[in-house]
Amino acid sequence: MRVQAIMTAAVLVLTAAACSPAEEKAPAPTEAPLAGRAAIYAAGEQNAEAFVRALYANAAAPLANDPAAAAITPGRDPLYTRTLNALVGADFHAAKGEVAYLNYDPVCACQDADGFALTALKMTPDGDKAATAEVTFTNHGQTHQQTLKLVREGPMWRIADVVDAKGKSLHDALMAIAEKAEG
Repeated sequence: MRVQAIMTAAVLVLTAAACSPAEEKAPAPTEAPLAGRAAIYAAGEQNAEAFVRALYANAAAPLANDPAAAAITPGRDPLYTRTLNALVGADFHAAKGEVAYLNYDPVCACQDADGFALTALKMTPDGDKAATAEVTFTNHGQTHQQTLKLVREGPMWRIADVVDAKGKSLHDALMAIAEKAEG
């Protein structure tokens, strides 16, 4: 009899639970969208075009006090390939405390941006781990064009070279400085 009473009570509890309204779950916390360098790094792990678009979105609206940007020293920028970083580091050391050749942001070809906007982008794959991005953007009311040579190193895309509209290569200019410093 006692077993029957326990079984009946269990059935009543289960029936009541089945008939009661479903518990409302608290909405999952939403993560804040990535911004600044964190957004660029995440996009760089997706594909070359996402990486380039994130580079120029950051140039248009840089994150103030970006902790990832503050931690970067010359020659150790995750946006650049190992080779380009080595050349940037050589440029910095060759300057010996003076202003280095690369004293501007190669992405925007500027030291500061005003009214910056990416206006055109043409991506050309150069294999599985290389791509070329032809970009057109405006800054300070002027239109600029340049070409980014991209390489996938490790988990993300990186800048291997920036070539301006006149065909001047950042890689080649920095290589000349490094070679001169060796000699």
